[in-house]
Amino acid sequence: MTVRRDLAGRESDDLDDVIGLNPLFARPGEIVDVPRVRLPQEESLPETAYQIVHDEAMLDGNARLNLATFVGTWMDSHAERLYADAFDKNMIDKDEYPHTAAVESRCWTMLADLWNAPDPARAVGTSTIGSSEACMLGGLALKRRWQHARRAAGQPVDRPNLVMSSAVQVCWEKFCNYFDVEARYVPISWDHKVLDGHDLEQYVDENTIGVVAILGVTYTGMYEPVEQIAAALDRIEADTGLDVRIHVDGASGAMIAPFVQPDLVWDFRVDRVASINTSGHKYGLVYPGLGWVVWRDADALPEDLVFRVSYLGGDMATFALNFSRPGAQVLLQYYLFLRLGRPGFERVQRASHDVARSLAREIGAMPAFELWNDGSDIPVFAWRLREGHTSNWTLYHLSDRLRARGWLVPAYPMPADLTDVTVQRVVVRNGLSQDLADAFLADLRSQVAWLDGLTGPMPTEGATPGFHH
Repeated sequence: MTVRRDLAGRESDDLDDVIGLNPLFARPGEIVDVPRVRLPQEESLPETAYQIVHDEAMLDGNARLNLATFVGTWMDSHAERLYADAFDKNMIDKDEYPHTAAVESRCWTMLADLWNAPDPARAVGTSTIGSSEACMLGGLALKRRWQHARRAAGQPVDRPNLVMSSAVQVCWEKFCNYFDVEARYVPISWDHKVLDGHDLEQYVDENTIGVVAILGVTYTGMYEPVEQIAAALDRIEADTGLDVRIHVDGASGAMIAPFVQPDLVWDFRVDRVASINTSGHKYGLVYPGLGWVVWRDADALPEDLVFRVSYLGGDMATFALNFSRPGAQVLLQYYLFLRLGRPGFERVQRASHDVARSLAREIGAMPAFELWNDGSDIPVFAWRLREGHTSNWTLYHLSDRLRARGWLVPAYPMPADLTDVTVQRVVVRNGLSQDLADAFLADLRSQVAWLDGLTGPMPTEGATPGFHH
């Protein structure tokens, strides 16, 4: 039996309880084992503690080869210097950091302008930790606005519901769970791959607080047609008198469409759109975690949800679920807005879009696959195994084979009513160059050829979704 000692000198025969140091890492006078799940009884030198943590993190995947995540994994050296300069800034402390607070206000005003708010100066917005928080704030505003209207009419407010696609991101399920709202899911299908207004009247009633339209569905990257959804709600209002507003979940697409599809009408140009969110840490190109939410005007954000903070003789509206949170990412977003401007963002987003379209064309041409979409919306696309191609392997097996090459490419079932369909998805982000995409394509073809060469079926035990929505 192997006996090891931790920093306190205690013996342990459970090797999982201790982290053993390479003798080259240990400094004179230090014991070579550190407890894994208890606070050590002795101090370590900073160099030693650093090396332990560094080596643990080294075992994570290579972020540049992660084609599963939407989250940004690269910024330039100037951004990294700015990040280090602002590690200590607390976004909520607007008295101590008034200029960071002013920068936050400038950022969401820029977004209000980018998203064609009728009067950006009258828009209201805030930064958040990410799009999940931003979505919940958008949902809360819809709920509170509905409650006020119902109470003013002497009607009950105990059964609110929210209408959305079955392909929404899990944050909307959380919103409905946390804030006592019935989730009404409109199932997607082969005929209606996204929420498009079809049969919407079957889901909307007097208790509907709003409809969520997704600009870039997480499962596939497809846009939901906001104008079409609004037109369906116009017809519902003409028939029933119900005035139902839209929140656009633009976690990804709200930072793509203005630059890649500028003529697409999805934003505050649609009168029914009350609020829009996006992720600064996705196609906003900032490190995690940063989100934004903007309301078209003060009427869309009930006043009783707004807290006001005075600083330097001014007045600033704040509305967020979190209290203390980092301010550095807000400064990084402002840095990128200043550095890139509209032309720079267009070049960066179009480059990702071009890579996605190119990859989709090549993968769609492979006999093994059938594209679900082609990356023409956000730079994201998905495919499934072509029916009848093989019974020896699945996309889960292909995902495992690619992971062995360093590529993270998730495979997962589609949502309700299409759970028998398994797809694989690629997210093209800033940093996935055409050269890297070509290297991925070569590995994909190689692994498909290996799988197609099997003379019997691969085992199916342990085949699980590689990505959770």
